Amino acid sequence: MAFPAKKKAAQELPEKVHVWPYLVRLEFLCAIIVILVLTVWSIVIDAPLEEAANPTKTPNPSKAPWYFLGLQDILVYFDPWFAGVIAPTLIIVGLMLIPYLDVNPKGNGYYTFSERKTAICVYTFGFLVLWIALIIMGVFLRGPGWNLFMPWQYWDPHKVVALVNVDLPYAFGIRTYLNASIFGGAVVLGYFGLGTAVYFFMERKAIKNVGFLRMFLKINLFLIMIGIVIKITLRLAFNIKYIWVTPWFNI
Repeated sequence: MAFPAKKKAAQELPEKVHVWPYLVRLEFLCAIIVILVLTVWSIVIDAPLEEAANPTKTPNPSKAPWYFLGLQDILVYFDPWFAGVIAPTLIIVGLMLIPYLDVNPKGNGYYTFSERKTAICVYTFGFLVLWIALIIMGVFLRGPGWNLFMPWQYWDPHKVVALVNVDLPYAFGIRTYLNASIFGGAVVLGYFGLGTAVYFFMERKAIKNVGFLRMFLKINLFLIMIGIVIKITLRLAFNIKYIWVTPWFNI
């Protein structure tokens, strides 16, 4: 007898609810909880302040503020022009394009996980892996000389790490600039071309809903996100420095 009653109760629930008090009440409770956590945290843990700046003594390592440590850590894996210019620009432009690229066919106000799994997962991946994880790595794992130290290792200021990084074409026995440029270009362009083709094939129905241009931009922004993770993995696991090497630029 309980099942019909539950079904009847579910049918009586309104399809839409007002922002006040339902949504505002939850947001207010969340804000109170966050404020309490931050207050307790700030009381219990002292700020890691150091001595006054001394121009004759540079700290080792010299770290940026915590909110820039993700970009500073990207400098280890990419050229400065990419880590310092292209990556921040892609982050800002990508976030600005979200409302125009990720169009909800049901309109505003419908954004549950069951309806928007892909959108929420992609954003969460970018935020946690490409931002928070790099900040944590820069704060807790980067020691003197910007070397990578595990949590159980001593931060030895005299540690010397051999430079064994090689470019991907060199790892495959390619030595000349021309052949290395062709090989690296084929790998990079092939990655984006193949990734775009596979995604278009898997999401053929989505193209009709959002359009070709929106889908193309979404795919390539996603491939850039995944490509950054692949590049970091290649550097840490296989000491690969650059993929595409040319006399003018390196990727």
